[in-house]
Amino acid sequence: MKSRYQHKNLTWVDLDSPTREEVRDVVDEFGIDLLVGEELLLPSTRPRVDFHDTYIYTVLHFPALRHSHKTKEQEVDFIIGHNFLITAHYDTVDPLHKFSKVLEVNSIIGEGNLGDHAGFLFFYMVKNLYKAVEHEIEYVRHDLGVIEERIFSGHEVAMVRAISSAARDLLNLRQTIEPHREALQTLEAEGAQFFGQDFNRYLRALANEYYRVHNHIMRNTDSLHELRETNNSLLSTKENETMRVLTIMALLTFPLALFVAIFDIDAVYNPIIGLPYDFYIIVGIVITMGLSMLMYFRYKKWL
Repeated sequence: MKSRYQHKNLTWVDLDSPTREEVRDVVDEFGIDLLVGEELLLPSTRPRVDFHDTYIYTVLHFPALRHSHKTKEQEVDFIIGHNFLITAHYDTVDPLHKFSKVLEVNSIIGEGNLGDHAGFLFFYMVKNLYKAVEHEIEYVRHDLGVIEERIFSGHEVAMVRAISSAARDLLNLRQTIEPHREALQTLEAEGAQFFGQDFNRYLRALANEYYRVHNHIMRNTDSLHELRETNNSLLSTKENETMRVLTIMALLTFPLALFVAIFDIDAVYNPIIGLPYDFYIIVGIVITMGLSMLMYFRYKKWL
């Protein structure tokens, strides 16, 4: 689907799962290289930045763990000219949709000044995309808070799977945005020649946005590691306590069972079997031995 937005002298064309005809129209209108047009038709595996005479072709991937309509990773292709911006994606990208609504309103009422070239459109779009990534991180941070609360309320076993799920989400976030570093460094180093030196601070601000989001992910990753260690320690303590109780029960029951088994031997000279109240005598001896062992265990502070 092809959507077109106009803001003063700037044109933004958004391609959502574009067809070959839509890409051909855009290529013809804005003088885009045919090879770049072919790139818009299929997803790319990694971010990239290519500089051409009249435009910059950039590919960035953004994580969408909870706000995705198809996949957990959304690709956005940018073709940034001096007075036009083309975006192509293969899933509904909510931040771009919201940005289009704001741009439409500003265009209608004649308010807002996005700048005198399309680099500013790119800047504000990517800022919104990074803000959406921060929302994804906040969801993970909320999950970590729930995990912490449940760990200390005695649900250590159930939290093993929850911790693994949160670790997977943080790993996906990190793996998706880390390749941005190289792309943004390239833009910052060479983009000023295309847009002018005054725009360099905006490119540096985008790099700062990336580092801020990345640091946010790493802080939550550190918190997750601490929670995992705490949960493992509590699980180990609980398992050790269970083993200690089972060992004491074995120490307590084995001698008593052995004592009873001895009197079950079919021997001619059995000192108790056959006496009056022999059953009660044996039960009394077993109870006395059991209580004595329990008192000894408590004295040794094993219980």
